[in-house]
Amino acid sequence: MRINKKVVSFGLIALTTATLAACGKQSDSNTVSKKQVLNWSEITQLSTQDPSLATDTTSFQALLNTGDGLYRLDKNNKPQLSLATKAKTSNQGKTYDFYLRKNAKWSNGDPLTAKDFVYSYKRTVNPATKSQMSFYLYQIKNAQAISKGQKSPDTLGVSAPSKYHLRIQLTRPLPYFKILLSWPLFFPQNQKVVQKYGKLYGTQAKYTVSSGPFTLTRWNGNNKTWTLIKNKNYWDAKNVKLNKVNEQVSESTTTSYNLFEAGKADETGLTGEQVAANKNKAGYHARLSSAIKRLELNENKVSAFKNLKVRQAFSLAINRKQLTNNVLKDGSIPAKGFVPSGMGNNPKTGTPFEDDAYVKSAVSYNLAKAKQLLREGYKESKTNSIKITLLVSDDDTSKQTAEFLQSKLDQLPGVQISVQTIPYTQLISRQTAGNYQATIKNWQAVFGDPINFLDVFQKGSSYLNNGWNNNQFNKLLNESENVYGNQPVKRWARLVEAEKVLMKDQGTIPLVQVAKPQLLKTTVKGVSFNPTGVPYDFKNVRIG
Repeated sequence: MRINKKVVSFGLIALTTATLAACGKQSDSNTVSKKQVLNWSEITQLSTQDPSLATDTTSFQALLNTGDGLYRLDKNNKPQLSLATKAKTSNQGKTYDFYLRKNAKWSNGDPLTAKDFVYSYKRTVNPATKSQMSFYLYQIKNAQAISKGQKSPDTLGVSAPSKYHLRIQLTRPLPYFKILLSWPLFFPQNQKVVQKYGKLYGTQAKYTVSSGPFTLTRWNGNNKTWTLIKNKNYWDAKNVKLNKVNEQVSESTTTSYNLFEAGKADETGLTGEQVAANKNKAGYHARLSSAIKRLELNENKVSAFKNLKVRQAFSLAINRKQLTNNVLKDGSIPAKGFVPSGMGNNPKTGTPFEDDAYVKSAVSYNLAKAKQLLREGYKESKTNSIKITLLVSDDDTSKQTAEFLQSKLDQLPGVQISVQTIPYTQLISRQTAGNYQATIKNWQAVFGDPINFLDVFQKGSSYLNNGWNNNQFNKLLNESENVYGNQPVKRWARLVEAEKVLMKDQGTIPLVQVAKPQLLKTTVKGVSFNPTGVPYDFKNVRIG
């Protein structure tokens, strides 16, 4: 990937300046604190800054920091009113009326009004936009029909009765709606700016506009460094302490760790032996997230994967404990299913979802049984070998995981795995297009409810491109949301059963629940980690 040398040079100058100042007298250290510059590491590049088109965590994190919503999560990850000053619900929880603050502006000086939310939501559900995330808006009246091209976007249940009054009509009460509204997909969009830039919107920093604490600069769409600058037009700018966040992509934690040790970065992710060497140090944070890393087999590209026994054989050949304990060594834990921990508890018994829905055989290791099932699967699918390419990102963790899977799956009779690593932005594009035979995918929760994972595999989901489909699974999900949405016990039972169907039919192969261990300078204050959404909001971060 081509790097913008000017951007890299600027980042290194800024980092070096901060480092030299930090090595000086106490008064110099105070000077650095007053500058309020944070130097942050990312493992993947930005893929887009169009809120309707973003799908990856890095892009959403930038959108969170350059945008604002009706709600914003506080340090305890609880939604608090932000662009709205007052909210009312009526119609048995299906109608929301928000009253916006009148001092909110876009970074270009435009007033921020209710129409910006109406435009944003209509644009996201409009099939012409091709948003993969539009299904998150389906609980808004007519959203699903609009997304399927059955109704006009103008029929969406979102309106602006007045300049600073926004009304949202839902199809049913949604207990986690406030959390959704604090996620960048539900942030406003400036219609004038979007239409001005057209297809260029969100592809480079200069084709963006901000409603939040920071503005994006020095991103040309491909480079591995970018900068967030404090947005002087932000309504709450007085409470934003950081003046600048320099971000640099390091696919290898070796690089980011060396920068951290040299004083050129304030934060680094950790892998393997780095965790063991630093877990007792001040500034170490374990950070178990609600993300699942999984192996996806594409039935549309490899006909043998249509056979259940073949899919089961691939899963049984993988020793997840070896992967977490001997390869990753970063605090990640073996997955108990597709839905990770932290997604809720049984309303009657209090049992965590991952325990209620546990299908041991779907995530166990048994090489002998795997070989037996594969031979039976070969016979049923009239083949005797599987030679495929495993497509993964070029970051350290993905490569280590791929090499481990290759070594395990190659033990199966007639199976030959080759690994192809590509930049993350290219991987996202190919996965979205279903252009892979097998790949490693990550799914990160947006809110703590099992549906946030299970609806990925529901028929019609924009993320369902591996060819798997199960009518019973679809029926259970439909009942959980549209029949028993207001009956927690019955809803829970259907979600549990849906997860069991997905696992027994091996619709996907869960590997690990992802940990994101981090080493953070103790001078960096106010950092809160969100395990079930966008990880880091820099609004309340300060230096010193």
